[in-house]
Amino acid sequence: MKIIITGAGDVGYHLAKMLSSELQDIYVIDENESRLDYVQSHIDIFPILGDAKSFDILTEAKVNQCDLLIAVTASEETNLLVSIMAKKYGAKKTIARVSTLENISPERQEMFKDLGIDTIISPDILAAEEIERLVKKSAFTDNIEFEGGKLTVFGIAIGDKSKLRDKTVDESAYLNPNLSFKPIAIHRNESTIIVNRETLILENDIVYFISTPDSIDNITEFCDQQCFEIKNIMILGGNRLGELTARIFQDRYKVIVVEGDEKRCEILANNLPNTLVLNIDGRDVETMKEEGLGDMDALISVTKNSETNIISSLLAKNHGVRKTIARVENIDYIHLSQNIGVDTLINKKVIAASNIFKHIRKGHVDAIANLHGVDAEIIEFTVKPNSKVTQKRINSLKFPKTANISGVIRGDESLIPFGDFQLNEGDKAVVFCLTESINQIERFFQ
Repeated sequence: MKIIITGAGDVGYHLAKMLSSELQDIYVIDENESRLDYVQSHIDIFPILGDAKSFDILTEAKVNQCDLLIAVTASEETNLLVSIMAKKYGAKKTIARVSTLENISPERQEMFKDLGIDTIISPDILAAEEIERLVKKSAFTDNIEFEGGKLTVFGIAIGDKSKLRDKTVDESAYLNPNLSFKPIAIHRNESTIIVNRETLILENDIVYFISTPDSIDNITEFCDQQCFEIKNIMILGGNRLGELTARIFQDRYKVIVVEGDEKRCEILANNLPNTLVLNIDGRDVETMKEEGLGDMDALISVTKNSETNIISSLLAKNHGVRKTIARVENIDYIHLSQNIGVDTLINKKVIAASNIFKHIRKGHVDAIANLHGVDAEIIEFTVKPNSKVTQKRINSLKFPKTANISGVIRGDESLIPFGDFQLNEGDKAVVFCLTESINQIERFFQ
């Protein structure tokens, strides 16, 4: 498969990294030589220095032989134009990253499809939807639902009174008599641990479970956590992501948006009729306290400055805010949330890259999601007839140790598979796997 990525920034780099173990022919186009050199020094790609809008550059990349072109530069106009040009030149499929929210409407998407753009991706919309999921389940660090909630994967911290603390998975199996859930991974410090029966669970671990709906409350209880009602939300940052998040929440919660730019506040006030917009500097601790920071149930900090978002979230925690979500630009920061006290750090570009990634997968992939701070993916496959996974019970499949068949949806039934489980044609299998093993996993489902 030949893939062209235009843009060697964070999204392009993360995509190339995710694809690097898959023996794909990956071409990366960028005008910035130092960015291109950085990507090439870390990943096996074919670099092309130049403007992706140039006919000569696209010809050099042999776009006519391209299976997929992914346009993820910082310029929405460039991404749209390059995708249209690529399709006209013979690219089989095109994906464009956009920032203008109006371009995501169904009518606009149909228009872009007519022009040759198969898929439109908005990092802001994807990040806002992620924030909505995190607020919905207040005790969780991650919350991903499959098939309308028939199965849920979520991360939760182990408290000091947890029944799981200082026990192996095997020792705590009595808590799961109906086999309706299982732990699949642990985030400890900056490491990801694939769980097995001998894995020891420690206080402050973030444990990722997969569960049927009936067991979620029980898991929350014996992890020594509690989902709490959120009524008041403060959003720090009135940019596109802040506005979109407020728009999602304003009819269900009391929402305050804090923005330092006066003109932007005027726009927000007009666009968000059910939201209180405050023109103050979010770094001004005393003013934030006067405006009710301590009365908030959740702080969502999404300014363009990662450090401001992290510090604001820590400040909120110190003033009794129970749920904090901070946007970070530096991907390396995501692993720090457990250590520094912010509930969840999100990165728009990683979320966007993972969403784009599902369009590249093989083997009837229905959904793909990433966990914050974990170098892994959760992939939902539809089991094809005569695929390898249907030939043997899962304990005899020789599945990679860096992966786990975590859940199965069979018709209307939600199942948690253990060693002697047999997958059938038409099942929807939820698989947790480290990024490095995705290519191996796909072979089992082809």
